[in-house]
Amino acid sequence: MMLSDVTLGDLCSRLAGQGVTLRTGPFNFRVRSPIDAVAHGMRLLYADHALTAESDFVDFDVHLTEATGVRRWFHRQARFVYDGASPFTPLPITHAFPLLEWSMNWCISTQAHQYLILHAAVIERDGLAAILPAPPGSGKSTLCAGLTCRGWRLLSDELTLISLQDGTIAPLCRPVSLKNESIDIIRRYEPSAVFSDVVHETTKGSVAYMKTSRDHLARVDTVARPAWVVFPKYVAGAAPSLTPRSRATGMLDLGRNAFNYAVLGVRGFDALGDVVERSDCYDFEYSALDDAVRTFDGLVESRRL
Repeated sequence: MMLSDVTLGDLCSRLAGQGVTLRTGPFNFRVRSPIDAVAHGMRLLYADHALTAESDFVDFDVHLTEATGVRRWFHRQARFVYDGASPFTPLPITHAFPLLEWSMNWCISTQAHQYLILHAAVIERDGLAAILPAPPGSGKSTLCAGLTCRGWRLLSDELTLISLQDGTIAPLCRPVSLKNESIDIIRRYEPSAVFSDVVHETTKGSVAYMKTSRDHLARVDTVARPAWVVFPKYVAGAAPSLTPRSRATGMLDLGRNAFNYAVLGVRGFDALGDVVERSDCYDFEYSALDDAVRTFDGLVESRRL
């Protein structure tokens, strides 16, 4: 059963009651919330995601509720609750759907230690994964969105999940988060893409989410093998420039982008070393998405030769 099989009215009732359990890659999330924005966002962006059976194991139980206290009389607020605690400061009620996405990321990055988890986008072609780690403002998510609109498969725009057993990368296939100018850039680049409403004045600026392609969701069980680690940087007006970098500095910077590298200890070190050993490492500057697509397609072609 897919989320699209549930009417909006039934979805709202379920979310306000026992919750709705979604499958997102290797994790099942039970989402509960009486907030309309959560129901509308899920209905739009998770329509093609599978709902799990009642007997299936739930990895994470996410509850978004309205904050209580004196401030609710002046400004309605959304609050994330997990295991009876609220790890985040309540946000304006209009930020409820981004808060859901951030909360789901938090659950995975703080608890899914069966994976080495990198703060990086990751995409796939020919069974091979390109990992894109970068700080905010580097154009990572814009590049990820653009490439997935031109033949690359989305694994994740935010969390790279590396198996500690065999080094493969598991897909999450959740919506792509875009911020500020990137929203209109991708809207122009792929007019057929489905977007959520823009939420303004968040801690990250203006935020919107792009729906994951149904074709990508159909391959949610298909893992990929790491082949490239590319550190992207958007530079206005720059010609595309793909510069090899050493595996040593690649591993060092990947470790800085890992959520649980220190937690995993030797296992994390070995997993990260295996990724770098399998991968070609590069720095990449770009300004135009079409140039970036040609560059990344060239990486694939070089592997086919």
